Amino acid sequence: MRAIIFDFWGTLVEHGVKPSPMKQVKAIIAPRMSYTSFVVLFEQTLMTRSYNDLYEGFTEVLKNFGKKPRREVLDKLVAIWNKNKLLAKPFPETMDILTKLKEKYMLGIIANTDSLSVPTVIEKYQLDKYMNKIIYSYKEGVLKSSGELLKKIMNELGVSKNETVMIGDSIQSDIEPAKKLGVKAILVDRRNTREYEPKIMSLEEIEKIMG
Repeated sequence: MRAIIFDFWGTLVEHGVKPSPMKQVKAIIAPRMSYTSFVVLFEQTLMTRSYNDLYEGFTEVLKNFGKKPRREVLDKLVAIWNKNKLLAKPFPETMDILTKLKEKYMLGIIANTDSLSVPTVIEKYQLDKYMNKIIYSYKEGVLKSSGELLKKIMNELGVSKNETVMIGDSIQSDIEPAKKLGVKAILVDRRNTREYEPKIMSLEEIEKIMG
């Protein structure tokens, strides 16, 4: 294995607010749809193009959910997103594990994100110094679930599907797209609540599970 590709939230970095910002935003917007359907439409709106600021982005989000973009609602949504970004931090083991892995593998990140969130956290904690390549959904115009971000980063790193492993905490957006491409995928399940193999509960288990 030559390359390890990571998801961001829930894999390398933990959210700064609980419940997750996505769940809090859904509670405010209150759309009549499942959580999964909400996430897809929300991310497609906010995370596949650049906006001048979060107010512009969340205005489009509200419109796409059939809601009026009232200022008081926008203030709440932006406050949640900014608080999460401000308080987010790498999991305790992240830095040490990345340091060890970088000696043996090429490392990369693919992330569903707006133009202001994940890039800011990566810069704050200098996570880019561990990475050979970082791919953002807002720049590419597609989400991870399409498989296009994973294909792009493998192409730019010059690795094949047999030389790559994907590590993420979402079966829908990390694991399934990787498996469809024939890439080995490892689920991060920190609470050990989901049935999937192979999976790890901490990044400290990566080297052991990869052999």
